[in-house]
Amino acid sequence: MKFKQQFEGGGFRYLKEGEGKPVIILHGLMGGLGNFEGFISHFPKKGYQVFMPELPIYTASLLDTNVKYFAKFINNFIKYLNLDQAILVGNSLGGHVGLIHSKLFPENTKALVLTGSSGLYENAMGDTYPKRGDYGFIKKKTEDVFYSPKVATKEVVDEVFESVNDRRKVIKILAMAKSAIRHNMANDLPKINIPTALIWGENDKVTPPEVANEFHKLLPNSDLFWLKKCGHAPMMEYPDEFNVIVEKWFSTKGF
Repeated sequence: MKFKQQFEGGGFRYLKEGEGKPVIILHGLMGGLGNFEGFISHFPKKGYQVFMPELPIYTASLLDTNVKYFAKFINNFIKYLNLDQAILVGNSLGGHVGLIHSKLFPENTKALVLTGSSGLYENAMGDTYPKRGDYGFIKKKTEDVFYSPKVATKEVVDEVFESVNDRRKVIKILAMAKSAIRHNMANDLPKINIPTALIWGENDKVTPPEVANEFHKLLPNSDLFWLKKCGHAPMMEYPDEFNVIVEKWFSTKGF
């Protein structure tokens, strides 16, 4: 998909849509800009300015390819935009980055929306990379991320296939995945008092439902919402329903 307003500056590449209250989208490890197409199309019409920075998964040094560095990267992005606070919306790895940002920079985090977030447990693809040359295998693994395999369009599968067949990218992907596993947040979550919406697919195989329940139990200021017949990326499988949940939650919280 093509967005009207894509920018580069301050060491950041990002898209920006709309005017109003700032919302920053944090994409997942294998997620592109199109994963949040429904969200980005909707919320600028509702009085929000939506930003989506490209996380430096492939551009940071190997030493900086970790979740803590990415959280600092997002805080620098918030400062670059001269924002006081932002609502962070994160899927998978992006949710994990948002949580660490909330821990390190609570004064700059207005709220969190987490969907299929890592940070406690993630059933990753890491052990499957030896088969990365097998398109059919990667197609099946990508389809497994969703409840409906139809969501894994050829464009989505091609993007994953290209990434896992680029040796340089695979090294970064594996480093990032290992960092996420190492940086378990079970002990940190009870201290994060940022308002948090947890939006989970009942059929998520990557971060299963028990992960959502554990997040809800450990985060003191959280609300949990479920989507039926939905996998790891609710904002892709059910964009309209996802937007309704977020919009109502924003309204309830006065955001």
